[in-house]
Amino acid sequence: MSEPAPLHRGHGHSYLPAMGHDGLLPLYDPFTRLLGVRSMHRRLADQAGIAPGHQVLEIGTGTGNLALLVKRRHPQANVAGLDPDPLALGRARRKAARDGLDVQWDLGSAGELPYPDGSVDRVLSALMFHHLDEAVKERALTEVRRVLRPGGRLHLVDFAGEPHGLFSRWVGRNRRLHGNVGDQVPTRMREAGLTDVAECGRGRLGVGFYRATR
Repeated sequence: MSEPAPLHRGHGHSYLPAMGHDGLLPLYDPFTRLLGVRSMHRRLADQAGIAPGHQVLEIGTGTGNLALLVKRRHPQANVAGLDPDPLALGRARRKAARDGLDVQWDLGSAGELPYPDGSVDRVLSALMFHHLDEAVKERALTEVRRVLRPGGRLHLVDFAGEPHGLFSRWVGRNRRLHGNVGDQVPTRMREAGLTDVAECGRGRLGVGFYRATR
């Protein structure tokens, strides 16, 4: 088994760089396209029910693909993407500038969101939650509840079971993924004080789509 990639420090917190190492960052977008992450993003964006004027936050935005998709679809929504990796955010900014999309990119951690209480209508999270250790998962969901307006919703997609094929061995080696299996994600949402918690379906690679409301 290979050694785990080293954690970086950003905004006062440890984080795992996209693709595990900074030097592999240019491969991130082609790799996620190969895995079909674009279709997951489209499904999550559809599920979120974003309306004009909504304040939308993606936590763990990486190179910004989901946030940019939301802004293209909903130009009258205010969209922000947050990530602890400054190199990934740099790529997100360049893509937004290239496409003429006005997205706010913020350096920060899901466990300590730099936004006021009750200021966000939708929080989105795509394939980020499994990267967090157990304590940070709890803090992140508590922070999501804090920044959501009453009636605001969290929409999350992440690994939820044992995928088949090439990914089954990787899941077996990744202990953090074990904390997502079964009903653990919705259970954590309820424990954070979120309501109307539901699994909205499954997708390829063993991912689950979830929603929860403040």
